[in-house]
Amino acid sequence: MSAISYVSGTAALPLLGDTVGQQLERTAARWPDRPALIVRQQGVRLSWRELAGQAEALAAGLLTLGLQPGDRVAIWSPNNAEWVLTQFATARAGLILVNINPAYRLHELDYALTKVGCAALVTATAFKSSDYAGMLRSLLPELAGCAPGALRAARAPALRSVIQIGPHTLAGSYSFAEVMVRGGAAERTRLAELAPRLQFDDPINIQFTSGTTGAPKGATLTHHNILNNGFLTAEGMALTEQDRLCIPVPLYHCFGMVMGVLGCLTHGAAMVFPGEGFDPLAVLQTVAEERCTALYGVPTMFIAEMAHPAFAEFDLSSLRTGIMAGSPCPIEVMRRAMEMMHLRDITIAYGMTETSPVSFQTGLDAPVERRVSTVGKIHPHLEAKVIDSDGRIVPAGTPGELCTRGYSVMLGYWDDAERTAQAIDRAGWMHTGDMATIDAEGYCAIVGRIKDMVIRGGENVYPREVEEFLYTHPKIVDVQVFGVPDPVYGEEICAWVKVAEGATLTAAELRDFCRDQIAHYKVPRHVRFVAEFPMTITGKMQKYLMREAMQRELAEAAAQVAQ
Repeated sequence: MSAISYVSGTAALPLLGDTVGQQLERTAARWPDRPALIVRQQGVRLSWRELAGQAEALAAGLLTLGLQPGDRVAIWSPNNAEWVLTQFATARAGLILVNINPAYRLHELDYALTKVGCAALVTATAFKSSDYAGMLRSLLPELAGCAPGALRAARAPALRSVIQIGPHTLAGSYSFAEVMVRGGAAERTRLAELAPRLQFDDPINIQFTSGTTGAPKGATLTHHNILNNGFLTAEGMALTEQDRLCIPVPLYHCFGMVMGVLGCLTHGAAMVFPGEGFDPLAVLQTVAEERCTALYGVPTMFIAEMAHPAFAEFDLSSLRTGIMAGSPCPIEVMRRAMEMMHLRDITIAYGMTETSPVSFQTGLDAPVERRVSTVGKIHPHLEAKVIDSDGRIVPAGTPGELCTRGYSVMLGYWDDAERTAQAIDRAGWMHTGDMATIDAEGYCAIVGRIKDMVIRGGENVYPREVEEFLYTHPKIVDVQVFGVPDPVYGEEICAWVKVAEGATLTAAELRDFCRDQIAHYKVPRHVRFVAEFPMTITGKMQKYLMREAMQRELAEAAAQVAQ
């Protein structure tokens, strides 16, 4: 192994050279009667043959709307069977699926539809506090007076067709069920003629991703990007057609639609969806009822499942493997999942939307300590390096920015050459913005985000390191560490802490726990006990919101002292 922080992934398996549509045909032919799609809340149970048939019917129906290869079709919906069908149907028809976050509201939806020029929108009616139909009536008042497929809207000039999932209540739209049966022999012939013309390097998916500032960026991914990443991620779990994967993570994100749907597609495994959105009880019920062998989730999901009052009532012994990813995976949470949930072969995966998403994954044969304390080794057919602020590769084990390169790197941000060039350099390296180390054996550990690193009195503090230590406290369920401005040290350490139900903990007790265990400058000066954390729908912690809240609180306290 090299003494520098560079690794490349070798593999006996070649990359797949198919489009998603071609892979669906292969899977349906190989395992026609195996279960493919189970959606608990809808009572849907489809075999691979049935799923392929319904996807073809929907693709033919989409062609009747005048959609052409390369047109963008947005989907704004929580998890359901229609989402999966739309994913496969757009791929069959050469259309680009645009994932809209189900939590988006009017301004964000307006931006997304306009930024990529969506010609059609598939929408749910409502979910939790989101009244999708009502928001569309507000954004697109022209819908009320137009025939389906003939929309001419001032706010979304490229949009022509709206397709409503569920009860048909939206004037000017098609019902999803109607589009499913619109296609005839002519459209199916066109699909057959189109299939060999589609190339695996064609764009197939746009996912919006953003940091704490700036408008969302549309990461543009190809068949080759996401089909292979789903394939190789599932290989990393030793998934087979006998597996049943419980997918409580959202489909609009790579975790659901790539690692979940396409991972199952390439291996003939069953996709099992426990509900429209995450509910820990529904996950436990689904795993037990369906005898799921694999489970996905972000750390907060596993924490909620294991902390559920009814946890002990469910037989989870069918579980074997799965993935914990989406945000840094606390070592203690990983250990508990392996022990309490029978997830002896659970893996950690690391990546980002722009890389389809997985770049690193822990191996099933790796020592337990490696599996719980790192994100594993580089994925097959990919490269990674760690660089300093001058762009030079650092020695093995030295922190720096992680960069990745290979088949998984996106085409770029849609219609945004400037930000694409900022992310992908001339040599094809994707700059992740994550601080990491790669040791002499090739194991990668994520230290934190570059922008999250705290510099206290000239000492670099990586919040992830402090969090990992605090997770070992028996009363702490979840914790987030970040920096806040300080007049003396430049920055000080702040911890937001969630304690176990029924437990009590004071800031002084927490600091005593840290004393003589971690360096004095890493001990949190500011401690706040909270019931919940601000986070995205995918379970990613929004530290910038915590930081802003603490800055306001500290400023108010300072002002009171000054008075």
